[in-house]
Amino acid sequence: MNTHLGRAVVVVAASAMTVSLAACGSSDENGKAGGSGKEAIKVGLLLPENQTARYEKFDKPLIEKQVAKFTRGKGEVVYANAKQDAAAQNAQVEAMIARKVDVLIIDAVDAKAIAGAVKKAKDAKIPVVAYDRLAEGPIDAYTSFDNEDVGKVQGKALLDALGDKAGAGQIVMMNGSVTDPNAKQFKSGAHSLFDGKVTIGKEYDTVDWKPENANANMAAAIAALGKGKIAGVYSANDGMAGGIIAALKAAGVSPLPPVTGQDAELAGVQRVVAGEQYMSVYKQYAPEAAAAAEMAVALAQGEKIDGLINQIVDSPSTKGVPSVLVPGIALTKNNVKSTVVEDGVWSVAEICTERYRAACEEIGLK
Repeated sequence: MNTHLGRAVVVVAASAMTVSLAACGSSDENGKAGGSGKEAIKVGLLLPENQTARYEKFDKPLIEKQVAKFTRGKGEVVYANAKQDAAAQNAQVEAMIARKVDVLIIDAVDAKAIAGAVKKAKDAKIPVVAYDRLAEGPIDAYTSFDNEDVGKVQGKALLDALGDKAGAGQIVMMNGSVTDPNAKQFKSGAHSLFDGKVTIGKEYDTVDWKPENANANMAAAIAALGKGKIAGVYSANDGMAGGIIAALKAAGVSPLPPVTGQDAELAGVQRVVAGEQYMSVYKQYAPEAAAAAEMAVALAQGEKIDGLINQIVDSPSTKGVPSVLVPGIALTKNNVKSTVVEDGVWSVAEICTERYRAACEEIGLK
């Protein structure tokens, strides 16, 4: 298996990784949103699926809030979710064009398959902001997390958990979907730490990121390697980690090996608290959503976005895309309180249900 698939090439890196938000009504030569352009704009928002909790709970309301901020409450967000169907998302782009939206924010189901629809939007003079995944086609801007760094955060955490066992045991790698360019970058980042340090007994690209597919893959890995031969599991996200841990439990693996994750989903955080999942990557969705909204509003108003970005990246089809990349944070039981709780993502009451109350008390989460 080719373990170093293509990634967005960072051409220019700024030292600051935070998003600078413009105050409502401000505008300058660097292109802060909310300037002299019209504020009663339509922003088309296309998200890829609703199985992962983040999109409906965080991304959609955060983007809506920020669009309202940068348009003084006059902007409208027109929303559609593709439910993991690339063809449906292409049709949704065409529907947005027909509705004459002023700008599109697209989180692609399939980064390659969306390229033709992005071209149609461009032909209709509708700017496109690629959100969370680097869509192909003539996009105008991009915001996401530093995805290769996310893979490195996961890889480092797993190596730390393995300690002296890193060189002796085998790990299983459960990567995300091949249709998601982020998955390739997570995978590349993790491999940059694993290669030469651990033996990868089995590795899978998980169809559609589905937990049930990760569960089946993990069951196959256990059967092939032996339940006592797996030192750790790299899981690219929390949903798959849930399926992996279920497979390990079903096979009678005890104690559970360290398992990584990503997204700080509630179930994932609870497994971290309980010691079933070693870590997750906490990604602060607010700055990502704010960057998308601010760039989208500026583009719709014909403003420059030079002053909003911190990176320039290349996609397979477009060079020099103005971008904002946000870093991820390793979440373990030691920092649940100082990350997702303090940021208001999950409350102690949500995390520490009756099933997890004792584990919460043990780490001082109350």
